[in-house]
Amino acid sequence: MRAADGRRLVAGIAGPEHGDVLLMHTGTPDDGPLYGPMVAAGTERGLRHLTYSRPGYGDSDRSPGRTVADCAGDVSAIADALGVEDLFTVGWSGGGPHALACAALLPQRVRAAATIASVAPRDAAGLDWLAGMGEENLVEFAAAEAGEEELRAYLEGEAEELAAVGDEEVLAALGDLISAADRPALTGDFASHVADSFRAALRNGIWGWFDDDMAFIRDWGFDLGRIEVPVAIWQGEDDRFVPFPHGKWLAENVSGAVPQLIPGHGHLSLAIASYGEILDGLLD
Repeated sequence: MRAADGRRLVAGIAGPEHGDVLLMHTGTPDDGPLYGPMVAAGTERGLRHLTYSRPGYGDSDRSPGRTVADCAGDVSAIADALGVEDLFTVGWSGGGPHALACAALLPQRVRAAATIASVAPRDAAGLDWLAGMGEENLVEFAAAEAGEEELRAYLEGEAEELAAVGDEEVLAALGDLISAADRPALTGDFASHVADSFRAALRNGIWGWFDDDMAFIRDWGFDLGRIEVPVAIWQGEDDRFVPFPHGKWLAENVSGAVPQLIPGHGHLSLAIASYGEILDGLLD
């Protein structure tokens, strides 16, 4: 389908034909494929999962210089094309800020939102933004803050590995980002899903990943304190991708947020183990 400015957007939808729609904003880097057990959890609750490739990922056209807020226009275009009047939304990891943008900017369309291990704004007052991140993220965001050329060079190097990563190699590829809680989660079908997501996200280059990173460290383009729809903030305590204080900060600064700050879980294990509960919270 097409964005308002004519860009191509690629979306996928799965679940009961007449179910309420749940828009899932996937992480960074990720092409937006749907994970089977998550779709099944939605189907059990009468929810139809919708996801899309953010600009620059997979076969969605790039939108250079995009902000987090810009996703609201693309979501509206997709929903209009599919005849979806209203929806729930969830954002996991790098998808979290985009779910919050939709909650803030599309209050007539979004019924409720949840984030799972979402990054907080780079200029979040009182938050040591980098503290507790794994080495790979520290290097990546240092490159982003050094400038676009530095980030491009870094991501092109990383993409060579991730674009060809196999199921059995994905754990090693993520290195210091994997906490003790996350290690058991990144096996079997889920490891295959993560590897597939990386390969699909990067098959046409680094630009979705690049534009996500630059959007995260710039102004997001909306006010977290003015969100009017219900929002739940889910965060695991043992998370080295997006450390626990990010979730705590969001829970304290997103207007009306319900905190779900969970001990004993990491970045991946939280979503896998708690997804049904997350959906139940949205429906409530």
